[in-house]
Amino acid sequence: MSAPPTTAVPQRRARNLAEFVVSRLTEQIEASVLKPGDKLPTESQLMETMSVSRTVIREAISRLQAAKVIETRHGIGSFVLEPSKQSIGLEVVPGTTLRDVLAILELRISLETECAGLAAQRAKSADIARIRTALDTIAAKRANASDSVEADLDFHVAVAQATGNRYFVDILVQLGTALIPRERVDSASIAREDPSAYLSLVNREHESIFDAIARRDAESARAAMRMHLSNSRERLRRANQHAATQFD
Repeated sequence: MSAPPTTAVPQRRARNLAEFVVSRLTEQIEASVLKPGDKLPTESQLMETMSVSRTVIREAISRLQAAKVIETRHGIGSFVLEPSKQSIGLEVVPGTTLRDVLAILELRISLETECAGLAAQRAKSADIARIRTALDTIAAKRANASDSVEADLDFHVAVAQATGNRYFVDILVQLGTALIPRERVDSASIAREDPSAYLSLVNREHESIFDAIARRDAESARAAMRMHLSNSRERLRRANQHAATQFD
């Protein structure tokens, strides 16, 4: 009986090692250790730091090139590319009706509840600082009577970034400020609430989310995000019902 081929195991091992290198470099890029425009370490440096062969490094580089994560300039080296801005196939129809906002809030509840839980599990110190900065900016905007909608979106995007899952971020960024009800309608007015009290309540809800993420409490972070968005939905739903009875 002839012996089985001896090349299968080494080939499989090389593929697995290449996947390992791709994963490590991708993590460094997503964590901004390597930023767009940065030059990757040389093949020899990567071989040393990752304890793999030149063949493995070249396979990993080839995969990153194919995924348009890096580009290689002959005789110079490989460089990190700007992340792709391709559409993920979602489209928000422009509108300012309460029905639009309620529908968007339903989407946010399912999406961002899990974001908050994953953020609590995975957030690095830089992520916590980014979320804190967004909250401080919201407070500063409020103090100056400025529009805080963009800062509000920054807070939610910062939570998504803390998950380490770029698809959460892509969705929130693509939907943009349509996710923030105060941009689409005057939420405080239609909910028949004092604007200052309304924003104070919203900011307390934000702080609860932040506190849970900062102390690594995934379940509390999910609960706080769900409560925040469910409260927003309920305030608008009641306002919608009130508006409808005015015309009965």
